[in-house]
Amino acid sequence: MKKQKLTPFLEKIHLALLDIANEFNQYTVETHSLTSHWAYALANNQPILHFGKNNLEDKLILRLKKSGVFKSRNELKTNLLKEVPFKPSSELNFKFIDLFSGIGGFRLALQELNGFCALSSEWDKAAQMTYFNNYGELPFGDIKQFSSALISDSLLESYIPSHDILAAGFPCQPFSHAGVSARNAIGNKHGFECDTQGTLFFDIMRIVSVKRPKVIFLENVRNIETHDDKKTFSIIKDKINSLGYTFNSKVIDSSSVVPQRRLRCYMVCFRNDLNVNYSFPDFPSSSIPLESILQKNSDITLRYTISDRLWEGHKRRTLRNLERGTGFTAFLADLRKPSNTLVARYGKDGKECLIPQSNSNPRMLTPRECARLQGYPENFKIPSAKTVAYRQFGNSVTVPVVTKIAKSILKHIH
Repeated sequence: MKKQKLTPFLEKIHLALLDIANEFNQYTVETHSLTSHWAYALANNQPILHFGKNNLEDKLILRLKKSGVFKSRNELKTNLLKEVPFKPSSELNFKFIDLFSGIGGFRLALQELNGFCALSSEWDKAAQMTYFNNYGELPFGDIKQFSSALISDSLLESYIPSHDILAAGFPCQPFSHAGVSARNAIGNKHGFECDTQGTLFFDIMRIVSVKRPKVIFLENVRNIETHDDKKTFSIIKDKINSLGYTFNSKVIDSSSVVPQRRLRCYMVCFRNDLNVNYSFPDFPSSSIPLESILQKNSDITLRYTISDRLWEGHKRRTLRNLERGTGFTAFLADLRKPSNTLVARYGKDGKECLIPQSNSNPRMLTPRECARLQGYPENFKIPSAKTVAYRQFGNSVTVPVVTKIAKSILKHIH
């Protein structure tokens, strides 16, 4: 695995705790993630990942004191989160875990509502670093470290901290319209039959069955409702119900809170003993225009204008595909309306949203504009590589939608 480029202070912590972390290789080999989680929990005076080991917290603190990086929890927190834009609240009212976390859209929303993230997991290395740069914690990778059939319920119980909300935007590619079409075209399986991504829902359910959070909060593509003649969604609902949870779902269009028409299926499930009669919050029918988030300066115009060759290719393929009634099309965006859905492949050619320009070829959205389309604040740290940034924002949840739903959830569990 390529070494993560962490802050010098966290590297000091990692080196101080490395031999202790190596004692847990039977559970995880991601020592950087483990020491990062330990440091983050200690700094915020929260329970650490302990794997059932008694007095582990005291052992960690003693080691950090000997290495000179721990004098007090407050000082540890200050040094650990010095350059982090999104710090946990000093008033923590609930705990959550962030699975398939991407760049932390769920975390941003829930943390701003005074939640503490007890554990994060994301397999993509570039997304892990964006997450770390913004929240100060390096996510674990493969979720199967926690949910594999080789891990007993008792070990899983000690491995994952207790939490009130399990949040997960589990992989959508096996269920999305584009993903299904692509897999069919090359003869690959999709949905739950996709071996690498389609079965990850059941890993979430394994964790739910052991940890019993108050709420399961999920997001996926709207196509998940109709995938495989609605059998997929029926399986999801039945599985959640069988574990003793209610099931509530709604397809929500984000265009009333951000200038992007993005329809996603949100699922909110309460543990039955809480006796919650839940309803999703209302989202206005009005929409926000794309022009409201566009950057306007000559440098952007030059850097993001597409080439003559690419623009001519878009027009040629659009005309051909319209004539045959299938395939992609590329049109100039109407700046008075919300954009089309931002997708992970946007950085390839920008066809989903082309910004018209006077006396010039259209341009692509900038990464900062993509961040705005997903509701990320201006101080969110964006990857320097454009293609990486486009992919990450295209895969993200829409933060203001998550925030509004989360507020409605918290009314029932506080």
